Amino acid sequence: MSGRYVEIDTTEFKKFFESIKKAANGDFRKEFELFLEGIGNEFLRIVQDEIIRRQVMDTRLLLASFEKGAEGNIWRLEEGGMVLEVGTNVNYAKYVNDGHRTFDPAKTKHFTLPNGEEARFVPGYWQGDRFTYDKSADGGMVLKYHLVEGKHYFEGALHALDRIFPELLDAKLQEWIDNYFSG
Repeated sequence: MSGRYVEIDTTEFKKFFESIKKAANGDFRKEFELFLEGIGNEFLRIVQDEIIRRQVMDTRLLLASFEKGAEGNIWRLEEGGMVLEVGTNVNYAKYVNDGHRTFDPAKTKHFTLPNGEEARFVPGYWQGDRFTYDKSADGGMVLKYHLVEGKHYFEGALHALDRIFPELLDAKLQEWIDNYFSG
């Protein structure tokens, strides 16, 4: 048995461990943060598409609030916990998405129309097809009590992202494996 030995080439192991070391030194974390930010931007784009597709009546404030850095936009990306939070602070966004009643008869001064419907008077004036509330105006409009159906644009965007996210993640993971662990 003397003179016999086994030679093991560890070149590939060294390359693999160097790749792990490089990934652990922050490269992978930075790439993951960029990927997460990209997902957030994609989600904002999808929300905007849903608002347009569902024909949400808007003065563009709601639509614009779903852009990174726009007024009313919520964009939080934490490094440590890898949290991405996107949304809007536009006060009526929830009502447009979820639906709402035109007014609450229990909380609002109202009257009954001759046909039995509950309504309230809103002071203001019309400029073309746009109504402007003005509590000192002589005229106004009568608002009947009814439910306004929600547009559910946010849920639609979440559903769309749920459909495409696994494929995006698989592609990104394969790219990372190829970049860090293949020779």
